[in-house]
Amino acid sequence: MAARASHKTSESSDKVSVICRALRRAIIEQALEPGAKLPEDSLGERFGVSRTIARHALGQLAAEGLVELRRNRIAVVATPSWQEARDAFDIRIQLEGLVVRQLAGKLTKSQIAELNDHVDAEDRTRGGTDAVSIRLATEFHILLAQMTSSPILVRYVSEVAYRCCLTLSLYSRPHSTECAINEHRAIIAALAKGDGAKVMDLMHHHLDSVASRALVAPAPQRGRDLLDILAPYADEATSDRVVKLPKVARR
Repeated sequence: MAARASHKTSESSDKVSVICRALRRAIIEQALEPGAKLPEDSLGERFGVSRTIARHALGQLAAEGLVELRRNRIAVVATPSWQEARDAFDIRIQLEGLVVRQLAGKLTKSQIAELNDHVDAEDRTRGGTDAVSIRLATEFHILLAQMTSSPILVRYVSEVAYRCCLTLSLYSRPHSTECAINEHRAIIAALAKGDGAKVMDLMHHHLDSVASRALVAPAPQRGRDLLDILAPYADEATSDRVVKLPKVARR
């Protein structure tokens, strides 16, 4: 009986992860617009789950700052203000300073290779949409946090990074993808050399530069149907239930 209950809980958690993965990408890549409603019944229909599971997924995304939960169980895509965005970046700079300070000189060769592989993936998207570039850049920072093996840092860096990612997807002006990629490579090089002071300075400068790209004019809304918008994201998330970040190598 206990094993059956554990399996059921694991299955529900897996379904929540699939929904979160799909919605997260749809929001960050601007397929879902700020203020767009996310009805539990529509999500349940799209993903073939109960409203309870859809509600759990929305709650998780609300914790990440990507969704706002309003009265009467109405969930909408979040619309962060400029001040909220600036505060999030200030917090993120401090958190990620802790991350690189912990990692400087301690990464294994396989971990350095994983980071370089991820930046190579960013490089391959050059010339594509800014939204995809921003998402991949954000996942680079989350991968760094994962390499600390600190659950607290992973949790808080992930949450604040996704908040910042949403802000950039909504408000950022066109920017040089090459610039961000070069900054990521410089951070990896400093980490590999064990230069803690330098890598903390690089991370501070990098994130502050990213924040300076944000504007206060959101893109015009397009008004599309929720189920149509989520179709490609749902298919992708269902076919790959694990977030496509390189696995952190164990030391």
